[in-house]
Amino acid sequence: MIFLGFLLMVASILTGLVASGAVSDREDTLDTLLVRTEPLANSAQNLYGALSVADAAASTAFIAGGLEPQEVRDRYAQAIGDAGTELIRASAGLGESDDDARAALSEIGAGLPVYTGLVETARSNNRLGNPVGSSYLGEASALMQTSLLPRAEGLYTDQASRVSTDQEPYVRPPVLAIVLIVAFLMFIVLAQVFLSRRTHRTFNWGFLGAAAMVTMLLGWMLVAGFISATSTDRALNRGVAPLQTLTTGFILAQQARSDETLNLVRRGSMREYDAEFSVNTRDLMQLFDGEDKMIDALTKWQSAHARSTGALTTGDFNTAVTVATGSGVADSAAQFRALDDMLADGITQARTELRGNISRGKTALVGLSSGAVILTVAASAAIGAGLLPRLREYL
Repeated sequence: MIFLGFLLMVASILTGLVASGAVSDREDTLDTLLVRTEPLANSAQNLYGALSVADAAASTAFIAGGLEPQEVRDRYAQAIGDAGTELIRASAGLGESDDDARAALSEIGAGLPVYTGLVETARSNNRLGNPVGSSYLGEASALMQTSLLPRAEGLYTDQASRVSTDQEPYVRPPVLAIVLIVAFLMFIVLAQVFLSRRTHRTFNWGFLGAAAMVTMLLGWMLVAGFISATSTDRALNRGVAPLQTLTTGFILAQQARSDETLNLVRRGSMREYDAEFSVNTRDLMQLFDGEDKMIDALTKWQSAHARSTGALTTGDFNTAVTVATGSGVADSAAQFRALDDMLADGITQARTELRGNISRGKTALVGLSSGAVILTVAASAAIGAGLLPRLREYL
């Protein structure tokens, strides 16, 4: 009986520690997702968006010629400011092991002033009517397209992958901990049967109390584990997956808009811009196949772009610029903004769904880690208390 009691007490404490550790790991991971990983991924996405908007706005302002529209200038200034803000936010969310992310942000931070300097030089020359302005803007855009944006996109891709990878192990309840609790409960029942036959007493109140506490822990673990696993699964399917699709679409749309405006800056002399626009919009069509509103806006954008390109081909630069930058419902800018707004709204909704489910998954586990230890330690004490009277009968 002494050996049995010792074995049960040790098993009780070990079961509690294993269950507590499993719950703590899940809680810590979900907390890290909420506090650091997901906000960093969001900052990276916002950084990419701000840089893309700045590049498109700079090109749009340039093709307006002379004194650019104040609205476009304000959009450029706001985008540059937003990029600086997201750089700070992303840097604040880095951990000690995020060396690649830190390097990417450092390169973007170092390249952004160079980019803005080139844009201002292009703007000054453009206002003076110097043709060299387009070369400066081309150099600025090349810096953006070949260095800053790929770095921002890579940063987002890495962080978004971590958001998904960190959650995947937790789409199931803590099976090992639950199995151990069930096994320990069966162990208590078998020990109760043995003790009953050995001492000729039907019930041992200490063992019954221990069984009740372990049963309570099992029920708590099952309910909390199921809620947490379900919330994590929803976070992946209703948050991460749509968010990745929408963000990919957002990136493709921004790239297509930059290609469209840069094609006008170069007055159609560099055909790769028009070819890249076609590739990006075709990918958007495939990505959002079945999304009627997005496809409609995208189709109208392609139609407006074709009219702008046609006017540019015939030498009617002013009409091409008007179609590409005008505010009319049939103009490229209007359809791009409609698509961009839908993508931005979708990203916001998907992120809200993601964070809400992660938060629910974490909330379901509150108190369970410490509760597992308390209940199993109490069960161990109950086992000892139940055995003590029986031992006195033999000692």
